[in-house]
Amino acid sequence: MTAHSTAAKSDAELYLTRTFDAPRELVFQMWTRPEHLNNWSCPKGMTIPHAEGDIRPGGSYRTCMRSPDGKEYWLSGVYKEIDEPERIVFTHVWDDETGRPGHETVVTVTLREAGADKTQLTLHQAIFASTESRDGHESGWSSAFDNLEDYLAKNG
Repeated sequence: MTAHSTAAKSDAELYLTRTFDAPRELVFQMWTRPEHLNNWSCPKGMTIPHAEGDIRPGGSYRTCMRSPDGKEYWLSGVYKEIDEPERIVFTHVWDDETGRPGHETVVTVTLREAGADKTQLTLHQAIFASTESRDGHESGWSSAFDNLEDYLAKNG
């Protein structure tokens, strides 16, 4: 059973913490191996029809998420830090309809052992341009973490 997620907010930052029933090395792989990452890293009900990336410090990624009504959302970024199995830091940018990048935030994912085969994940994302953007990301990440929990249960 996965522990309940929590969120803390400031005006421009988001913190989410959740404990998963899986060893830290496996949770780290879910974030760094495309064959896993592309199966859970979007809100429930959405799909990932396109994803490309080079998961290493300095490597970049570009992903498309598609909603059930067919609307596409493109995002991209650069990996700043990959410290296996504990920390991943990357930039996160939504691209507009023309492909032009929008406001950039930095996401830091920290994984800590939380008992036998349990991992506490803390996500920090900053600096948001608005509270609406921060709140939208809170909802999106929380839903993606629900997907990760389901994916780990099937593939752990």
